[in-house]
Amino acid sequence: HVGTLGNEKADYASRTASIPIEHTIPLAIPKSVQHYIFNKWQETWDLQVNNKLHRIKPSVVLWPIFPIRGFDVQLTRLRIGHTWYTHIHLLSGDSVPLCTSCNEVQTVDHILTKCPDFNSSRLNFFKTAILDMNDLVGEIPHPNLFAFLWVIGFLFRI
Repeated sequence: HVGTLGNEKADYASRTASIPIEHTIPLAIPKSVQHYIFNKWQETWDLQVNNKLHRIKPSVVLWPIFPIRGFDVQLTRLRIGHTWYTHIHLLSGDSVPLCTSCNEVQTVDHILTKCPDFNSSRLNFFKTAILDMNDLVGEIPHPNLFAFLWVIGFLFRI
């Protein structure tokens, strides 16, 4: 392929990609720029009123990460409302799953806070049957959340 213009350009690009950069790239962003970007991010986030996560997390301030990665992933899925159980119908072509006791759409919010089938478990783990998602999966998740999910059989369906 020697002498072919496109190949010569590709060879040159390949060779020069491995040459160390001699120019420094400034990583320190002035505080005023950081503040501006953060404010723009918050303004954009404030417009996301129909977003499931926005209801739980109205601020773009970073939340602490759960120390066990698997639980952190499950917590994130619960927060955004995207679990295997509640979304598998999108891949399989089935209809939206409905609750067998109250015929409501099976959403994370319904399962965790509204379904009457789990009222006794809610009372047992959270000392109340009246909860909202922020109580369970907010910035500081409820300490009994994963035990509750285990007992109601939802932990491995996330």
